[in-house]
Amino acid sequence: MYAERPSTRVPGAVLWSVTASGAGGSGAPAVSTPPGESTQDPAQDVLPDGCMDLVWSAGRLLVAGPDTRAHPSDPMPAGAAALGIRLPPGAAPVLLGVPADALRDARPELADVWGARAARPWADAVAEGGSAALEHRVAALLAERGGRPREAAVVTGLAARASSAADIADRLGVTPRTLHRRSLAAFGYGPRTLGRVLRLQRVLPLLDAGVPLAEIAQRAGYADQPHLSREVRALTGRSPAALAAGRAGAAASA
Repeated sequence: MYAERPSTRVPGAVLWSVTASGAGGSGAPAVSTPPGESTQDPAQDVLPDGCMDLVWSAGRLLVAGPDTRAHPSDPMPAGAAALGIRLPPGAAPVLLGVPADALRDARPELADVWGARAARPWADAVAEGGSAALEHRVAALLAERGGRPREAAVVTGLAARASSAADIADRLGVTPRTLHRRSLAAFGYGPRTLGRVLRLQRVLPLLDAGVPLAEIAQRAGYADQPHLSREVRALTGRSPAALAAGRAGAAASA
């Protein structure tokens, strides 16, 4: 069972929780994942979304770094639960004090990022207070550190509209090289990859709705259907048809 809701204290963030099935020992993901996703089927790996999460699972507080590819979800014992907060692109590096590219495609414990002494009060607070405690601490520290940079929001919006790196750099008044360096620190990858990841996220609800692939390609901004197929396979490891079938099967069994 999966549930999520927008944070009321952290702009653009989402609080989520998931509980493994109580029968049959089926797993549940230990990272943010859409409703209905399975933890056993590779088709239901956690997909790149441009975000980073703080995740409480199995008594540990983890950092889910920015993904450039599908990330296998970890099985959980029946009845076990996990929760987390998914931060919008560019916010987590401010919170953590670590550039996003240092955490790319990684799932370290918070103690490995901050050190055990700094991370322990957070883990103890979440163990006692759950999502509310995690949201409170994230909101307070992020505000103390100035919040999500406006530049991160601007780059995310432009990349989502498929603006070129040169156009984004010009909009910000910086060189393309400076934009790339700042994007690595903010998102874990450059603006072009960020745009590819955000475009994939536009594809998923269209796949779930059964929209024909040629129409998805047109609506999501791909050059053609083969371009859509190449990009989906590169980011998820599966063809659009296989990805759609896996998501439909997981939704039907939820």
